[in-house]
Amino acid sequence: MKILDRYILITFLKTFFSVFIIFMFIFILQGVWLYIAELAGKDLDVTVTAKFILYYMPKLIPLVVPLTVLLSSIMVFGNFAENYEFAAMKSTGISLQRAMRSLSVFIVALGIGCFFFANNVIPWGEYNFYNLRRNIAKMKPALAIAEGQFNEIGNINIKVAKKSGDRGQFLEDVVIHEKSTTRRGNYKVIVSERGELKSSPDSNILQLELLNGNYYEEVISKDVRKNQNKPHVKSYFDNYITNVDLEILNSEDLDEKSQTDRYNMLSVAQLNKVIDTLQQNRQVDYETLSTTLYNRSTYASLNINIDTTKTRKTIPKDSLLIAKNLLDFYNTAQKIQILNLALNSSNSTRQILDSNEKNLETKQIFLNKHIISLQDKIVLAFACIILFFVGAPLGALIRKGGLGLPMVIAIVLFLTYHFFGIFAKNSAEKGSFSPVIGSWLSTAVMLPLSIYLTTRATNDKGVFEFDAIIVPLKRLFNPKNKLQLSESDTKVYNFYSKYSIEELIDIIKKQDEFTLDKKPKEIALHNILDRNISLEGLKSEGLEIPDTLIKARVLLKDYNDYSKTSLISYCVGIVLFVLHFVFKNNKFPELTESALTLSIIAFIFFAIYVIVNALVYSKFYKIINQEGKRINPLIVALTLPIYPLKYIIVRSRISQDFYLSCLQNIK
Repeated sequence: MKILDRYILITFLKTFFSVFIIFMFIFILQGVWLYIAELAGKDLDVTVTAKFILYYMPKLIPLVVPLTVLLSSIMVFGNFAENYEFAAMKSTGISLQRAMRSLSVFIVALGIGCFFFANNVIPWGEYNFYNLRRNIAKMKPALAIAEGQFNEIGNINIKVAKKSGDRGQFLEDVVIHEKSTTRRGNYKVIVSERGELKSSPDSNILQLELLNGNYYEEVISKDVRKNQNKPHVKSYFDNYITNVDLEILNSEDLDEKSQTDRYNMLSVAQLNKVIDTLQQNRQVDYETLSTTLYNRSTYASLNINIDTTKTRKTIPKDSLLIAKNLLDFYNTAQKIQILNLALNSSNSTRQILDSNEKNLETKQIFLNKHIISLQDKIVLAFACIILFFVGAPLGALIRKGGLGLPMVIAIVLFLTYHFFGIFAKNSAEKGSFSPVIGSWLSTAVMLPLSIYLTTRATNDKGVFEFDAIIVPLKRLFNPKNKLQLSESDTKVYNFYSKYSIEELIDIIKKQDEFTLDKKPKEIALHNILDRNISLEGLKSEGLEIPDTLIKARVLLKDYNDYSKTSLISYCVGIVLFVLHFVFKNNKFPELTESALTLSIIAFIFFAIYVIVNALVYSKFYKIINQEGKRINPLIVALTLPIYPLKYIIVRSRISQDFYLSCLQNIK
């Protein structure tokens, strides 16, 4: 390895591991912050807490490593560029790709290592982390009660809206389904406003005290006829106490590993096997559903008990021709019976389809999660490589090292990458598009950026070049009130820029109508007008300025003000009109009506200012003796839909005409 490669690699590795440790520490603190309320004060020893953190760390690698690669590459290459080390390399013929060679090998090796880490270590961490939390929840019942969902504790299923207290012992809006030891199902329901978990360290009994609630229990009799009346018991209570035996729960081993089949606990080989099984099961479900619907249709048994020859003999030929509905062959009672049977059959089929739709949708989401988990292991390796080729050239282009600007840019880019991934995966899980696309979308978005930045850095160009867009826009939007100067005239103009107003006025005065070369006067006047000197001030300095020019300048200012107001009114009206349809489609009637009303008001103002503008425009050209350029009312009406474009063109033309009039009349 050459000295330069060793130097670049060592510099990058120092930065990489420093940033990695910092980010890992930050993300671990964030994870501990999420679970601290459930872990603190639960009599968990240091060993269990250390295991908890150890098992939590591997799942952070898909977040920490790509972010570390991105920030480290920006910092290192930005520092090289800032300290002119890249300039020294290029002076000796070393290109950016050559400087990145040793790091490219390291990043590829890192990507391969991340794949094996994701395939082996992350499933191990998820497996142990999930089971550890599950066992802690069993060992400490207060941990098992999560807000807003049903939680199983012993022989009860409990749901609470909110927990409070230093140990989470105070509960609000409690709903309990108590299991029966003699029969399956939820027959006893208890609802209360508040509750409290009470337990003693020396006792295996958890006491749950409920306040201000209702008790409901279904009474099931052995006599089926009595059950048709749905007998039940209900009562109100001020105070109700139920006990849960924790002897079995407290004997849970924290090292027990009973849950092994979650999608994020599996390796690539295991995921492939499970995905194949789920796809086969899905196909079986489809075939079973189709068979069920086919059998319910009784299509196979049609015409079995019908003798068509006998039917044709008993039914007149004329009736066969006249009858357009098969029900016409039956009497009213039979018609009612047939229609009821058809209605019941269709309703039953609809219920089967609805229930199977939800079931198949759930299974499809479960399958999509496995596919996404499989693809994520591969994506992690490619993400590291692609983000390196985003960060390294970007650092060389921005020429900034350290933790300032590189940190900001890295976080913005990574958040973009991460949010793309989250939204794509969430949509892919629900079946909006392929889970493979959902896993690869964020990386695919970064791939063109990496190619673009690497190309720009290699060719020593900036990150973005907007001149090709900005220059034409400037020419379009800026009024053409300036002379088109040649290269020599531009030098004269720049030379005159150093003159005072009095010196420029002297140049103009020295020019008379018999002077052939008018350029000095034009350039001097051009310089004065560019300094926004009032015409009244120039007139007081001794220049001959017609009063019509002073009035024309006032009218020009009025025209610009009115045209800007009309343009704003037009834009506001268009935006409100579009919002009217948006609110209408989203069923917001009040906002729909308000948007339409305000849009109409904005267009009324627009129409008023367009008329005033036209009058000022005509008056302006009348004053400067160019009445042939007055606005035609028909043209005004026809160009209203494209008013912004007309505004740009007319504003440039009227400013240029005023400027040329000044050149002709000021002496």
